[in-house]
Amino acid sequence: MGHHHHHEVSGKNLFITIILNVIITLAQIIGGFISGSLALLSDAMHNFSDVLSLVVAWIANRLAARPGDTSKTFGYKRAEIIAALFNASLLMGIAIFLIIEAVQKFFHPLPIDSVWVIWLGLLSVILNSLSVFLVKEDAHENMNIKAAYLHLLTDVATSVAVVVGGLLMQWWHIYWIDPVISIFIAFYLIWASFDIIKESVFILMQFAPKEIDLQKIAEDVSQIAGIENVHHIHIWRLNDHDLFFEAHVDFSSDLKLKEVMKKMEKIEKVLKEKYHISHVTLQPEYRRNDTKELVVSP
Repeated sequence: MGHHHHHEVSGKNLFITIILNVIITLAQIIGGFISGSLALLSDAMHNFSDVLSLVVAWIANRLAARPGDTSKTFGYKRAEIIAALFNASLLMGIAIFLIIEAVQKFFHPLPIDSVWVIWLGLLSVILNSLSVFLVKEDAHENMNIKAAYLHLLTDVATSVAVVVGGLLMQWWHIYWIDPVISIFIAFYLIWASFDIIKESVFILMQFAPKEIDLQKIAEDVSQIAGIENVHHIHIWRLNDHDLFFEAHVDFSSDLKLKEVMKKMEKIEKVLKEKYHISHVTLQPEYRRNDTKELVVSP
């Protein structure tokens, strides 16, 4: 069995980043309502999505470290996948709502207090840039934090767009620019959320990772001397880094248990080194009359 030692996310930097994003979100929601700017509200939702993903990264990092017990043999490894699915679905809903609002506002534009838009957009640019700097180090090691880090980078970009929109409204009174920026941010949220939803569902449905070729694995294992074939394969991800594999292995001769163990260790080595599979369960067989298909539904 392979054991991963995951990088401990530094709680302090993450906590500061969460606080900064809560400040931006609240300021932009209040400013959005006061100024009548939908772009500010959209940017607030974008920042709120960061708060969610950072909180999830932090909680999931703590939960995933908890050991399993007799009633939870896998521990809490899937906590972050379930949370990511919930977050992304929530954001998808918010984004669709924003698009509907923006379309209505586009055809009936109202004057917007652009001073609020400009200053709160600038606040978001500054605080998000600081957040990017704070989590940069952890983003190299932790996939969850990396996702949050990329979110923060796009936040800087959307906030710049909000500031530009604010300036256009201030100088030229082009109020329809506000719903247009809002729609762009909302579509970005849908695009980003869709990927997370798809990935989370694939993991929860125990689909084999796209990059793994079962036929190739079977060929590689069958090339080991004394192995006739490998069949009845199941491969799945527990979370975004732990890959599990189980299969029946046909031996070409009636070996002693000690010899069987040696062959199985060779198989494990191939699976680990070539396919990065961390947990392997094999069922050795000799002249067993079962279906030899690669994949057999349980």
